[in-house]
Amino acid sequence: MYALIDGNNFYVSCERAFRPSLQGRAVVVLSNNDGCAISRSDEAKAMGVKMGQPFFELRHLVELQGLVCLSANFELYGDMSDRMMSLAAGLGPVQEVYSIDESFIGDLAGVRDLTRRAWAIRSRIERWLGIPCCVGLAPTKTLAKLCNHVAKSAERKPGSYPAHLARVCNWLELAQAPGLNLDQDQKSGGKDVGSMQAEILRRTLASDVWGIGKRLAARLAEIGVVTALDVSRMPVSLVRGRFGVVLERTVRELQGVSCISMELAPPPKQQIACTRSFGHAITDLPPLIEAVSEFASRAGEKLRSQGLRAGAINVFAHTSPFRPGRRFYRNATIQLQPPSSDSQVLVGAAVRGIQSFYEPGYRLSKAGVMLLDLAPSSLEQGDLLEGLASGAGRPARDPRGSGLMEAVDRLNGRFGKGAVHLGSTGFADQDEAGWRMRQERRTPRYTTRIGEIPLVRA
Repeated sequence: MYALIDGNNFYVSCERAFRPSLQGRAVVVLSNNDGCAISRSDEAKAMGVKMGQPFFELRHLVELQGLVCLSANFELYGDMSDRMMSLAAGLGPVQEVYSIDESFIGDLAGVRDLTRRAWAIRSRIERWLGIPCCVGLAPTKTLAKLCNHVAKSAERKPGSYPAHLARVCNWLELAQAPGLNLDQDQKSGGKDVGSMQAEILRRTLASDVWGIGKRLAARLAEIGVVTALDVSRMPVSLVRGRFGVVLERTVRELQGVSCISMELAPPPKQQIACTRSFGHAITDLPPLIEAVSEFASRAGEKLRSQGLRAGAINVFAHTSPFRPGRRFYRNATIQLQPPSSDSQVLVGAAVRGIQSFYEPGYRLSKAGVMLLDLAPSSLEQGDLLEGLASGAGRPARDPRGSGLMEAVDRLNGRFGKGAVHLGSTGFADQDEAGWRMRQERRTPRYTTRIGEIPLVRA
């Protein structure tokens, strides 16, 4: 048995946990630079706000209907996610953190009264953190995802699913429940799932099934496969020959055959990127160097936290595709020999890259760096290959680089990001060119910054 625990409207819920005045109001959290909506309260959804809708299209709702738009506070959301996942782990012995607001819990077959325990964990998360969530329980991960969808929809959209399935939905208990439309199910030849289970699958669109996107759903609709029930009854031979092994796995999972195992450790990353749109368009080289230096430093921190080195770095910059004027897109890839995780090396390579293609006169709206050819820091393969090619054994390395970066990371971990940084990144309070991220509507980082802890006055 698997469980999927998912925080509802997670970013908005994190904001409401510290600002009760937002309860019951239409709230939207905006992306970097306050660009577009990335999280919406149910009230905002009812107001018509779409996921990914640009902020400039929402301004009239702010003024006329009281929509609250907040800048993303990712430091707060990340910390709240860690707290939520630690509580979710109490449901069972094995946990896979799937995303910032979703967690699979596995090996639940031996847990007694699983539904009751799921309700208890859900209540604990909401009571201790203020984060409402829903839980789906099923013998496969795909069905657990589907049950989570049912639990959410039953609460948000009355009538979409039976009301008693709101918040917590257990697939196995559906098999013991009487069907909502038993005669119709028998006429359709349903024999692989219980009547209530069949009704739930019938009410679920194929596009709402985990692993089936809009394009695949459109292809399935062409052959009359529209609902999750239709997907679950597809012949395996047809699926494998026409759609491939991924959809075959989904079909088997909907039939109750577990094909997707728990990932106890995330797969190694192929690349690490740090990109950002500028607060204002920039035209000069110095602020562009500051920007890519900042991005390379942040990417280096992520690289070291995962025990990796990069063999190459790609840096790019471009104008906005939505604004009139001359277009500009350039990028450069610099090989790192030997591979490195030292921010000094990464920033130096990024600066050389941006200097190699910079041209004055363009209004640049975005830049970024990507670290490529990643490998564990313990491997010396890159060093060995370089040494063999030169016929000189292992190349020299500055032994102080690794220790210096460890010290910098410890200081930044203690005193906050950017407390110690390379000079070429500039200073956050001296952003004359305006390239740094706009966060005019960001709330305090209540749980991670000592100076922003809420004060309670009697």
